[in-house]
Amino acid sequence: MFVDSEETEKIQSLVKRVLKEISNTPMGVAAYAVGLDSRVEKCMKLLDVKSNGIRVLGLFGIGGVGKTTLAKALFNKLVGHFEFHSFISSVREKSTKGDGIMSLQNELINCLSPGMAPVSEVNSGCGYEAEIAITNFTAKLLIKINEDNILCMHDQIRDMGRQIVRQENFLDPCMRSRLWDRDEILTVFQDDKRGKYIQGIVLDFKRKHMVKDPSGARLSWQNLLRTPNFTSTITYLRESYKEYKQEQEKKKREVSISSKPLGTMLHLRMLQIDYVNIEGKLKNLPDELKWLQWKGCPLRYLPSNFCPQGLAVLDLSDSKIERIWDWHGNKVGGKLKVLNLSECTNLAAIPNLSGNRTLEKLILENCKGLVKVHESLGNLNTLLHLNLRGCSNLVKLPTDVSGLKRLENLILSGCSKLKELPENIDSLQCLKELLVDETAIENLPESIFRLTKLETLDLNRCRLLKRLPQSIGKLHSLKELSLNSTGLEELPNSIGSLASLEKLSVMWCSSLTVLPDSIGNLKSLTELFILASPIKEITCVGSLPNLKNLSVGKGQALTKLPDEIGRLDSIVVLEMVETSIKTLPDQIGELKLLEKLEMMKCRCLRLLPESIGSLSRLTTLVLFEAQITELPESIGMLENLVMLKLTNCKKLHKLPGSIGKLKSLYRLLMDNTGVTELPESFGMLSSLMTLRMAKKHPSNSEGTEEPIGSSQGKVMLPNSFSNLSLLEEFDARGWKICGKIPDDFEKLSSLEILKLDRNNFCSLPSSLRGLSILKMLLLPHCKELKCLPPLPSSLLKVDVANCSSLEYISDLSNLESLEELNVTNCEKVKDIPGLECLNSLRELYMSCCSSCYLSSMRKLRNLSMPGSRIPDWLSQDVIRFSERRNRAVKGVIIGVVISLNHQVPDDFRDHLPAVVDIQIEILKLDYPIFTRTLELKGIPSSDEDQLHLCRYSVVNDPLISFLKDGYHIRVTRKNPPIMKGIELKRYGIHLVYEGDDDYEGDEELLKENQQSISEKLANFFKNLKEDEPASESSSKIESEVQEIERTEQRTSSAGRGYFVSVFIVLPFIFILFAWFYLSTSSPYTH
Repeated sequence: MFVDSEETEKIQSLVKRVLKEISNTPMGVAAYAVGLDSRVEKCMKLLDVKSNGIRVLGLFGIGGVGKTTLAKALFNKLVGHFEFHSFISSVREKSTKGDGIMSLQNELINCLSPGMAPVSEVNSGCGYEAEIAITNFTAKLLIKINEDNILCMHDQIRDMGRQIVRQENFLDPCMRSRLWDRDEILTVFQDDKRGKYIQGIVLDFKRKHMVKDPSGARLSWQNLLRTPNFTSTITYLRESYKEYKQEQEKKKREVSISSKPLGTMLHLRMLQIDYVNIEGKLKNLPDELKWLQWKGCPLRYLPSNFCPQGLAVLDLSDSKIERIWDWHGNKVGGKLKVLNLSECTNLAAIPNLSGNRTLEKLILENCKGLVKVHESLGNLNTLLHLNLRGCSNLVKLPTDVSGLKRLENLILSGCSKLKELPENIDSLQCLKELLVDETAIENLPESIFRLTKLETLDLNRCRLLKRLPQSIGKLHSLKELSLNSTGLEELPNSIGSLASLEKLSVMWCSSLTVLPDSIGNLKSLTELFILASPIKEITCVGSLPNLKNLSVGKGQALTKLPDEIGRLDSIVVLEMVETSIKTLPDQIGELKLLEKLEMMKCRCLRLLPESIGSLSRLTTLVLFEAQITELPESIGMLENLVMLKLTNCKKLHKLPGSIGKLKSLYRLLMDNTGVTELPESFGMLSSLMTLRMAKKHPSNSEGTEEPIGSSQGKVMLPNSFSNLSLLEEFDARGWKICGKIPDDFEKLSSLEILKLDRNNFCSLPSSLRGLSILKMLLLPHCKELKCLPPLPSSLLKVDVANCSSLEYISDLSNLESLEELNVTNCEKVKDIPGLECLNSLRELYMSCCSSCYLSSMRKLRNLSMPGSRIPDWLSQDVIRFSERRNRAVKGVIIGVVISLNHQVPDDFRDHLPAVVDIQIEILKLDYPIFTRTLELKGIPSSDEDQLHLCRYSVVNDPLISFLKDGYHIRVTRKNPPIMKGIELKRYGIHLVYEGDDDYEGDEELLKENQQSISEKLANFFKNLKEDEPASESSSKIESEVQEIERTEQRTSSAGRGYFVSVFIVLPFIFILFAWFYLSTSSPYTH
């Protein structure tokens, strides 16, 4: 290492400089400050920074005139002149709190003397309280705290800290203060070294949470119960023994450490040993240990002599713990502050906690075996946080909770058997959060009004709750009240007295029909959600001056918005779903702060008022499935509109000419409308990036109903269309665009996705090649298209399926990035020039005679083409997977031959992009544990057989990762099928192992069993054009012969096997059964 070198000095100098710059991060000032600079300059002159004297500058004035803003701007000017600095706001508010003066001193000293400890430092947790430092680091973006309150650190900051620790001793880990490297930690424990300098150890062997296969013993036991016979008995015994052996092997692989070295680590304060076994006595733990995290602890209970008196944090989550201590020990550490037993599903009881005087946080989340908690819990006067979320068998809480004087968070979410709260819950004077959602409570205690500090009350999905107590109106600190999906029949009038309430949600309350008028008194309310509750009138909302978000509708008999809606001066989001509203009131234009207006499935809405153009701040306008026939001309005044959604407005036949004035519009979604032409001003939408205006293709089941846009004449794009230079996605499926597309299409230089399915143009412009970043070109069902011009080399996907008039495709050899090509049912195309050059091609669907070129396409993953043969080296039956030593399975190749009887009527056949009725299954003991539907694109338009080859070669693909020794794989057809008339004629499966497909030399002279998989496929493609009828006949004869042979083999082997099993295996059954009975407590019964 470069301890004394010049390079080290430069690095240290650079780090110091960077840290200094980071520490000078400016304070955030007002986004649009006016007249601030001149005032800052006046203050700078008064301070005279370059002088040596001390300057004190005072700013005074009434609230709101900008004192803090000016102070922040001045601080930003001064910060670069000083090595240490501090900005403390809201001094008066902070100083009035309990520890306000002390916290202000801590903050000031920590900023001005970062090398010194805070004034109030105490040995909490591991001995530190770093809230201020964390706050500063977060502000400087060195660390961040995510939404789950988890501390995240940049890798480089972490590595820098680790390097500092390594410098304590590069050679001997025992001489360092912190250890995190697995190998180093295990070496310390194995060599029994003294680690008197070690203060922290982090050893994490966290198990990957993977989807587990169903137990073989369970499956075989269920099979034995269904069909009790000799074979099912043998299978059950075999699977039970196999699981026993696997469990023993699993125990051998578990990591174990000795407890003896821990006794030498006299200064150890933090020990994290997740999913690790400890061998020896736990009493060897050092006295200074503050933090013990032992997730996945294998013990059923901790020994009675385990009680580190200095322990502050004990985390045994996700463990097999049934009791914390055995029956002889019932002590909790006197300094314990945090006890985490979440996910301990075997936990049946918690200990007597009465001896603890410091516990602040108790987490019992998802302890599903917990039926009740010890009465001593109600006397923990230091407890701040109690989490019982997901304790689904918890029946009751302690009767007396009067001792929980400081409790701030009580989480009972998901305690589905909990029917009532303690009557003296009013004793929880400091409670701020009460979550009782998804419980069985029927009433709230009348005394709940005494919870004067309660800020959040969640009663969602309490379906037995019919009423709220009148006293609820006295919860003057309540900010959030959630009543979704409850059985409430009414809200008490007193709810209007909740002066601090900011959010009220009463969605999906099927029995709630009326809102009390007193809701209009909630002056602090900013969010109101009454979606899917049968409320008929919302007149009271007009009196909510601070309301920002209003959501109504869905299941309501709401026929109009009240005229008072115009008084909602602060409204930002207005959402209406499935209402019977026919029009919006003119007063809607008075909502000057409205940014988002959504009307989803308001099928009676026929008119928008002209006043909608006054919504100058509107950014999103959604009119989904409305019955409007036109948009007002004033819509062009919405200069900040970013998204306009008109999807399924089938009676809307034209767009106003003023739409071209929407200079900020970048998403226009108008699928399935009645619009048949675009105004000439459309090209003025200079910011438009996404344009979706597809029309749904009618199915046969729609009968005589006229499809959208079917009555239109020739549809042409406006001449100005090519001016949309920022357009990235253009979807005009089903518009019946006729004739030629404008030849200046290349002006759409930003276009990446072009979907023109089911249109009537006969050719594409030659300028199409100029779209240099086009990724997707979709043209299926363009019946008049005769030729495909030269295409841009950037394309990844080209689809011209079912273009029945297509005769010529230009040379594709320049499409080096093309991954998918679909030319299915293009019967007139006889050749695809350049096909052999498409080295990136992964998926190919075709119906023309270019199979001779397929031999060069080793990267193909999906192939569809006419044919009734599959490679003969594919196993045409259910196959059994066998693990091979030192050769992992790398892939699966599946070949299927299907036919589609078009004589069978099917309304949806033309709408599906692929056949979705063929699936592959992985079987364990004949039980499917994994099923995947094969996406067989390239639906044939005739009844002839279609060959599909699918190759899966991603190692982490479930189709590969699920395979285990003895599992079977088969291909089946769904029953009943989604697509009518589909028939699975034959299939084949081949497993690709390591080394089967990595030979890169010349394989022409190799025997077939020596060739790579890709070479075998290439040879198959070469011979694919043999006489199909002959091959089909021979394949049919061959399959019949194979079936006869398999039947005979099964018949003969079954007879022989029966007698062999009876006379040879039967004695072992009784031996195995006796052993299994003695080694397990009871037979597998569930």
